[in-house]
Amino acid sequence: MRVKKVISIVLDDALKQRLLSWAQQFQEVIWLDSNAYPKKHTNFEAILAVDAFTAIKTDYLHAFDKLEAYQQTTKDWIFGYLTYDLKNDVEKLTSANFDKLHFPDLYFFQPKKLFIFKENTLEIQYLNLVSDEIDTDWETITQINYKTEKSNLKNNVSIKSRISKETYLKKVARLQEYIQQGETYETNFCQEFFIENHPINPLQTYLHLTRISQTPFASFLKLDTHFALCASPERYLLKKDTLVLSQPIKGTAKRSENTEEDQRIKNTLLNDEKERSENIMIVDLVRNDLSRFATKNSVTVTELCEAYSFKQVHQLVSTVTCQVSSEESPVRFLKQTFPMGSMTGAPKIAAMKIIEELEVTKRGLYSGAIGYFTPQGDFDFNVVIRSILYNSQTNYVSFSVGGAITAQANAEKEYQECILKAKGLFKALSDR
Repeated sequence: MRVKKVISIVLDDALKQRLLSWAQQFQEVIWLDSNAYPKKHTNFEAILAVDAFTAIKTDYLHAFDKLEAYQQTTKDWIFGYLTYDLKNDVEKLTSANFDKLHFPDLYFFQPKKLFIFKENTLEIQYLNLVSDEIDTDWETITQINYKTEKSNLKNNVSIKSRISKETYLKKVARLQEYIQQGETYETNFCQEFFIENHPINPLQTYLHLTRISQTPFASFLKLDTHFALCASPERYLLKKDTLVLSQPIKGTAKRSENTEEDQRIKNTLLNDEKERSENIMIVDLVRNDLSRFATKNSVTVTELCEAYSFKQVHQLVSTVTCQVSSEESPVRFLKQTFPMGSMTGAPKIAAMKIIEELEVTKRGLYSGAIGYFTPQGDFDFNVVIRSILYNSQTNYVSFSVGGAITAQANAEKEYQECILKAKGLFKALSDR
């Protein structure tokens, strides 16, 4: 059982910084933030969950079954992540590429302390065993004098690429050979950038990243020595009552500070046949995934290739929904759609096999999902992209970017799109 306290308050940057600064004392922290971006189908502006009462941490073997048992037994708020490599639980696949981050494949926890922001209201929910700490904790948070800093890396530290541009272009060419042979018709190909043996301040870096990007599915995750600093614009999957919704992104264009030019770029993206075809291919895949558990004739595309504007880029977003039985386990909906099609390609299994062959880094949490379950079994998960991953034990910093490769893709343009997507990540790590 939880004790609740409701406070009328406006969530601003200063309060976010105080809350997250206070949260750093705990081993388990997840902060989910819409950054005031207008989002449909959600009740929350932001959520902070800290301090595990119970937790589950496991590798991919039977991971979804273990998560289902944990969620059904707990029947409380639980927060955590799914790594891309849970594909090995869903299908007969492997992940043997280089990995220096070493995130567990799945990690969820039941927080003792929970802060939920919605409509200028904060609802604090504490488990009974710590309910006497609500007032003292809130007083401590409001009195924190937080100083914002930007500096993260020393001048002589460089961000390295795991593969060269030349190698990237060759791998795209090989991938297009597979497409011409009929193995896939679209595959998401990614590359890693990294920093070795150099500590960063995860919270300062996250706050700077969100100031740069201001995306609707941002998250700060700290689980022991593993951190995710996430500025994701993409939702993976939401369940609200009997509605399940997915919002895949495919199609990217830069922003311009000139209003007229920016609108022209946006209109060009909307009418770009290549970008639209990439998005529509994934929409078809998502429709097929949802049809595995949807009630009859309920799968619907409510938005197709709509242009959404974020601070760094314009992107094409589609929305696919369905109705589900209230008797079904919510974890099943995740298992039947994981990994998300926007990060694999189609057909999904063939694309994942090619990804494993041509990529050189294990994706881990990148291309996975961060989110939560409610006590009622509803959930909301993002797609972990535009994210910095950090292992504080080894001082290893990593981020990956990628894009959809089709038969019509131009390898040089795809490489430049990767650099565009990485722009905010480079800036967050290198600004002085």
